[in-house]
Amino acid sequence: MQENYLLQTEKLTKKFKKEYSVNSLSISIPKNHIYGLLGANGAGKSTTLKMITGLLKPTSGEIISDGHKWNRNDLKDIGSLIEQPPIYGNLTAKENLKVHTTLLGLPDKRIREVLKIVDLTDTSDKQAKNFSMGMKQRLGIAIAILNHPKLLILDEPTNGLDPIGIQDLRKLIKSFPEQGITVILSSHILAEVEQVIDYVGIMSHGILGYQGKINPGEDLEALFMDVEYETRKKRGII
Repeated sequence: MQENYLLQTEKLTKKFKKEYSVNSLSISIPKNHIYGLLGANGAGKSTTLKMITGLLKPTSGEIISDGHKWNRNDLKDIGSLIEQPPIYGNLTAKENLKVHTTLLGLPDKRIREVLKIVDLTDTSDKQAKNFSMGMKQRLGIAIAILNHPKLLILDEPTNGLDPIGIQDLRKLIKSFPEQGITVILSSHILAEVEQVIDYVGIMSHGILGYQGKINPGEDLEALFMDVEYETRKKRGII
């Protein structure tokens, strides 16, 4: 495996009964970049991310993590925010993070560090249930990066956010490669994703239809629609 790839999948497949959610997926995630995993709802993005994070067992295929076959020890190098942030509404941001530093055996100074990174240092005694959606997402990301992960996985992180929340989150995500964190960003909102990603993988009906580096001025929407059209054509849908 090329050493500049932090993570790769080789013919990764997940089958539920007779249906393929992910079918022979081979993606390559370059180190210290933001990789956009794009696709319409039901394309297989979340299933792929759940296999990478150990939440689902692949039917077949392999995951290669930093040059070796993935094993559960690799989870210590992965932070993720999939679906809802894992927060306790009756606790403050600091208290939420304290729960996780205690479980991970991390020093309290790490709480201050990640609160600064996600811009939640001024939340004081405010309970998380009273946070805005954007603040909850940032707290979820703070939890995900507590353990200094090499890989951060974000599944539809801007869902439900207002324009200011999206802008704040975009700025935060773009800062991670400079900190040595590789990001996989899953979304179906093309206009938002194209402002932060360096590389893209486009999925359609569980299949990888395109993968490559994003060039300045490239029309991501046109590329996405071409992939979707060709995949549907091959499947006999159109």
